[in-house]
Amino acid sequence: MRIKNYLSIIIIYFLGINVVSATQPDIFVQSTVNRASKVLSENIPKENKISELKKIALETVDIQGIAFYTLGSTRKTINENQKKEYIRLFNDYFLKSFSSRLAEYTNPEIDVFNKEILNKNYTIVNSLLKGTKERPEVKIDWRIYTKDPENPLIRDLIIEGLSLARTQKEEFASILNSNDGDINALFKTLKDFSKN
Repeated sequence: MRIKNYLSIIIIYFLGINVVSATQPDIFVQSTVNRASKVLSENIPKENKISELKKIALETVDIQGIAFYTLGSTRKTINENQKKEYIRLFNDYFLKSFSSRLAEYTNPEIDVFNKEILNKNYTIVNSLLKGTKERPEVKIDWRIYTKDPENPLIRDLIIEGLSLARTQKEEFASILNSNDGDINALFKTLKDFSKN
């Protein structure tokens, strides 16, 4: 199942973690990267790094917005209780999906070099993850939700042209289509993943 195959890419999602609000999306992204790099380079136990990064992610990433986007049109056909259950499970999945891997990174260097304002709600920020001996450089475009300009939020990352949110949406759609649209099948997948 592809849900596990691109987890290593998802962790880059959370390099955008910061408690600092900035009105300019490019400044927000660069400051979030600097903050995450500081946590990842600290000489503290892995569990502590995971805990700190999870806390900050909950404050700065639009997890609910991503959750509803990745559910697609199914979000219109489920009831309120199912929506609440989905948000709870997605939140656990979302955090778990990077927790064991993100803490393995040490001082990732990302340079922001451009931004493109799409409209009042979205800005694309262009950046580059510097290469190392272990990995090549990676082009990362951040989709920043700016409806509240004082509280920008990360909605998506496009890694070398691949939208992580769209990829997740396709994965969830595949699970639902394979189970006649039964939302409980998706719930089970998310639960199983979070338990492992």
